[in-house]
Amino acid sequence: MSLTIPFVGRRDRRRHSPDVVIRNLRDEKANLREENVKLLNRQAAADDFFAILLHDVTTTNAAWEQEKQLRGEAEEAAAQMRMERDEWMAEAERLAAELAPYKAAEANANRIDVPPMIRDTTAVEDQATGPIDVREVRALWDARDAGLLGPVLDPGHHVTQ
Repeated sequence: MSLTIPFVGRRDRRRHSPDVVIRNLRDEKANLREENVKLLNRQAAADDFFAILLHDVTTTNAAWEQEKQLRGEAEEAAAQMRMERDEWMAEAERLAAELAPYKAAEANANRIDVPPMIRDTTAVEDQATGPIDVREVRALWDARDAGLLGPVLDPGHHVTQ
């Protein structure tokens, strides 16, 4: 049996000498520290970003809750205003119905009758018409109930009963 010893040249000795190994380890250690610093900076930036996001979420949720509350209050106020409006409209209709006979009587009493030959009918808004007889709305209902009103089948034909 023969034992062979590998030949180790000067280059191989320098590459594996303790000084070279220590220098390589120190360089590697410095590179790892730089990488750790970069990673820690990234971690701190990510933590800051998520803190900002969480603050935005809480602010947004608080604004949303406030908006829901204000919307509810506005809907209640609008419903109250609608109820008041309906009451005022009913009151106005009641008063208009109460005043209608007086208005009709005043219009009939103060009507202006001008004979057709004296009346100026050159203006478009003042075409020749007969006197306007303003009566109570009740008279129309009475005429309808008496059968005097009906559909107009022939505009030139006058129904007399």
